[in-house]
Amino acid sequence: MSTIPQSLCLLRLSALGDVTHVVPLVRTLQRHWPQTRLHWVIDKGGFKLLEGLEGVTFHTYDKKTGLAGMRALRADLPGDGFDALLQMQVALRANLLSAFIRARRRIGYDRSRSKDLHGLVINERIPDRPGIHVLDAIGSFCEPLGLNQDEVVWRLPVPEDAYAWAGAQWPADGQRTLMISPCSSHERRNWYAERYAALADHAATQGWRVVLCGGRSDLERRTADAIIAAMRAPVLDLVGKDTLKQLPALLARADLVVTPDSGPMHIANAMGSAVLGLHAASNPHRSGPYSTTRYCVDRYDDAARKYRGKPAADLPWGTKIEHDGVMGLVTVEDAVAAFERRRADLDG
Repeated sequence: MSTIPQSLCLLRLSALGDVTHVVPLVRTLQRHWPQTRLHWVIDKGGFKLLEGLEGVTFHTYDKKTGLAGMRALRADLPGDGFDALLQMQVALRANLLSAFIRARRRIGYDRSRSKDLHGLVINERIPDRPGIHVLDAIGSFCEPLGLNQDEVVWRLPVPEDAYAWAGAQWPADGQRTLMISPCSSHERRNWYAERYAALADHAATQGWRVVLCGGRSDLERRTADAIIAAMRAPVLDLVGKDTLKQLPALLARADLVVTPDSGPMHIANAMGSAVLGLHAASNPHRSGPYSTTRYCVDRYDDAARKYRGKPAADLPWGTKIEHDGVMGLVTVEDAVAAFERRRADLDG
């Protein structure tokens, strides 16, 4: 831009992993243009996680409110609009919602990722770069503005009382901790309880503490109960006991977090924890833990060959392979080997 923008609006409603990916973009904008007013249209879950992010004015939208909520959002936004809207979501509802946001420049995705009438609500596009991580794709939204995201910084807004709560859950006694967050919101990405239990028991034999965490859904409670029932070793069950503000602090205490492709995966990575990601339904190089996939299990190519009849390299970037049974390709031996890589690095 020839001049520094006075105001920018970011639109990204969900999911938790994706809103976590937006935070480095916010930090990039703030580092280069500290005086620019940043507004973010977000959903309630994302707001609960990111409330308190300094320098950002949030506007929440609940999809249950439909068009009435969209009109209310427009009334809540500055009347003179924005210098630019960064429309970082291509779902039909998000595209419709963006039409209620006044902005002179409307920056959206490249044509290959555009869908659900996305092209009708934008007038500029980010560069088309297939083969990059979701976080880097989101980071490229600053490029039409004349910036580059050459540094990835999160600094999630975690209050001190959340750290205090997490610190009270088990003693800081030096024992290494394996934390299992077993569920994604996409059920076909989830691994099996008996396999989590086998990995947890292996970690326990190496002297590690095992902690379960998760939300309050019936699926998460059932999965946790099944893991506990299948385990021989003791486990600290914190499923349903934390808030979204406490979750980052909890994940930060783990020496290794085991999870499928999920929001907690990306929150843990943002907090600096090592992540053992379990991947068959999705590509870890696109949507795995951003900082490193060294401790991930990658059976995505096996899934592509089994369910799509071709290697992963021949699939469009971002293809999900969410078939019944796909996570069966991830074996206990795979996860134990990944765990041992982490243990060896800690010992080394």
